[in-house]
Amino acid sequence: MQDFTPESAFGPEAAARYDDEPRGDETAAVAFLAERAAGRRVLELAVGTGRIALPLAATGLAVDGIELSTSMVDRLRAKPGGAELEVWPGDMATVSTGRRYGVVALVYNTIFNLLTQEQQVACFANAAHHLEDDGVFVVEAAVPSAWLPSEAYARPERVAADGVVLDVCRYDPVTQVLDENHVTIGTAGVRCAPIACRLAWPSELDLMARLAGLRLLERFGGWHGQPYTGRDLHVSVYARG
Repeated sequence: MQDFTPESAFGPEAAARYDDEPRGDETAAVAFLAERAAGRRVLELAVGTGRIALPLAATGLAVDGIELSTSMVDRLRAKPGGAELEVWPGDMATVSTGRRYGVVALVYNTIFNLLTQEQQVACFANAAHHLEDDGVFVVEAAVPSAWLPSEAYARPERVAADGVVLDVCRYDPVTQVLDENHVTIGTAGVRCAPIACRLAWPSELDLMARLAGLRLLERFGGWHGQPYTGRDLHVSVYARG
């Protein structure tokens, strides 16, 4: 996408709106991660506004984060408990905290925000670098086919009397990059919210894990531990060995 950068996609405007529409599975995600942490320190890559990290810390766990967007961190800091979290600024594929963790987590399709295979491979390697010997790397991501009815499409996300929100997308099967723009047309005018994602199937992520010295330990169809069907999303747990 011309003129797009991940930094620009998660600037002040995006950070201000980021928590407006909770997904509804935050409590289940926190319980899933807390169970696997078993009292050990947790690192969330792309910690964002603390949607998961803050309630996870509220369970009594020590939680750290890495985050590229200073606007998202500002939003996190403004929340109760946000000032206590240690957050390292920068790229989750390369930044090191100098610590080891029982759980490293990468949730909500954020692996796709790295726009090349090389960056995604580096992210797996960085996660593995931060793990304790018996730690786990937990990745939540969509199954690409759930996002791709065709290589180019526009579909309504919201239709109301005062405006509409359109999801306008174009997919490049060579690079596996999906260029997406959420276009809001309403009484206040037109607002664009662009995002680019490099989609990767679970099998490709499994190979990235192998390159990092990790193996797939378990895979679910969501944070409630439901069976993985290959139709929607997956929560994958990787460990050494």
